[in-house]
Amino acid sequence: MTADVLELLAVAQAAAAAGAEVLSGRPSGTNIAGNLGVVNKGDAGDWVTAFDVAAENAVREAIMASRPDDTITGEEHGTTRSEQPTGYRWSIDPLDGTTNFIRNIVYYATSVAVADADGVWLAGVVNAPALGRVYSAARGQGAWLEEGGHRTQLNGPVLGRTGLIVASGFSYDPATRAEQFAGLGGLMDGFADLRRLGSAALDLCMVADGTCDAFGERGLNEHDYAAGALIAEEAGCWVRRPRLTSPVDGGPSDADRLQAWTCAGTLELSGKFPL
Repeated sequence: MTADVLELLAVAQAAAAAGAEVLSGRPSGTNIAGNLGVVNKGDAGDWVTAFDVAAENAVREAIMASRPDDTITGEEHGTTRSEQPTGYRWSIDPLDGTTNFIRNIVYYATSVAVADADGVWLAGVVNAPALGRVYSAARGQGAWLEEGGHRTQLNGPVLGRTGLIVASGFSYDPATRAEQFAGLGGLMDGFADLRRLGSAALDLCMVADGTCDAFGERGLNEHDYAAGALIAEEAGCWVRRPRLTSPVDGGPSDADRLQAWTCAGTLELSGKFPL
């Protein structure tokens, strides 16, 4: 049975809201890592908290309440398959920007997206509770921002403006990060400045809303960009997603992932990023 994209969007909105509600329970203060259940995943700076896990549980419960036979892939709990899968698959990042969350930097969000059996992304939501912003998109229905009780359609960056800003991020892997720093001068060619917010999902959304003119980063996981890339695309942006092995099939090797770029911006900036 084929699902309507707006029905899928409604599920994504409810699921992202459930995750964001968990994140909204973060205790106040900046030096409270001991109260967040912080654990290092292995790479220096790659953290997970009790809130990541609780938010993913909430997101999964919300999806399964409406669509119990869909497949779910998530950052913390891997892949869940039904005995009678529908062909639809959800990609969820319960807390994109975990380091920001730990440090009480407001750029973090719950990201939820869904694709069909052919891998076409149909709906996505990025809910950033500390910012009070909810970004969303359904294929063919445009991209939208809900903030302060207002709903605004997103149309991407202003064409032809000066003082262009590119958003990016840097790997936890030391060798990859050294390569990224070495290539930073080339990446910055034609741009006036760089922004590094610490959440790829929000970086992509801020290209969609025109805050940044472009985004490019190596080494992302699918759950980092699944929703944000669709939102940027539906805002009229040029978007390049990595062509990597699906998480359902075990995901890409670290070497393949660390070489792959995820990019978004105006079409005139598409040639700025390495292939």
